[in-house]
Amino acid sequence: MNEPEHLLQVQNKLGETPIWVPAENALYWVDWGGRPTCRYEPETGDFKSYSVGPPVTSLARRASGGWIAIAQNGLYAWDTKTNEYELLVGPPKPEKPDICYNDGAVDRQGRLLVGTVDMQDPFAPEGSLFRMDTDASLHELDTGYATANGIGISPDGSTVYVADQRHNKIMILDYDTDSGTVSNRRLFARVPDEDGMPDGLIVDSEGYIWNGHWAGWKLTRYDPDGKIERQIRFPVEHVISFAFGGKDLDELFVTTAWWGYTDEERQRQPRAGDLFRLKTECKGLVDPAFAG
Repeated sequence: MNEPEHLLQVQNKLGETPIWVPAENALYWVDWGGRPTCRYEPETGDFKSYSVGPPVTSLARRASGGWIAIAQNGLYAWDTKTNEYELLVGPPKPEKPDICYNDGAVDRQGRLLVGTVDMQDPFAPEGSLFRMDTDASLHELDTGYATANGIGISPDGSTVYVADQRHNKIMILDYDTDSGTVSNRRLFARVPDEDGMPDGLIVDSEGYIWNGHWAGWKLTRYDPDGKIERQIRFPVEHVISFAFGGKDLDELFVTTAWWGYTDEERQRQPRAGDLFRLKTECKGLVDPAFAG
């Protein structure tokens, strides 16, 4: 495995949920919370950004074309050709306006899983895991997370991993692929305080789990039993999210952040918020598309 390659100077405040689109040979990702959404073609160097209306926090591909844009205040259909957003589902808990959507992933059946966070107190155990079905109905599956962040799904679809970020834990749940319900929630891995907090999370083709570290300068690959298989050091503190891409799905694209930094701290980490790449012997999976 090579050292992280500084690929693109983009200076995202909080780069999130990169997704590789094989048909376009392009990577899409968001700058969390309403900053522009990005598109990049590594082979050509073509870069494009889209202004956003709602405060977008993550993305999911849509089988019928376009995207699902997860925003703090709702779940939207996003058309890249017109750059228009259509609201599909409103706030997760209208009676609790501080509860907002955060990260998401699509299960193997084409349903959207999305986590939430209490924006006024992200350390409060008010975050939940929701499922949006193809008819745009919303269902709460699990709760008690202090920021439900990165979500990953095993290759066979029967296991879901969720970064319980501010509890410094990665949780594992059994997932019923027919009903879309979860059970048997348990600890998968605990992140030591000195390693920051668990952030973005994906699962590769071998069923190994990759997790980024907020304030940890690294990403970690775990085996399916929760043991650390490797850790990779980065030249930036906040290693946020990632996606496998490239022709053979063996290139790991990594987004980072400078959220919360002073001007002096940004000068000390001039590449914070940029896009990195790792050439690996591991291979990823193409992100499923939302079927609705």
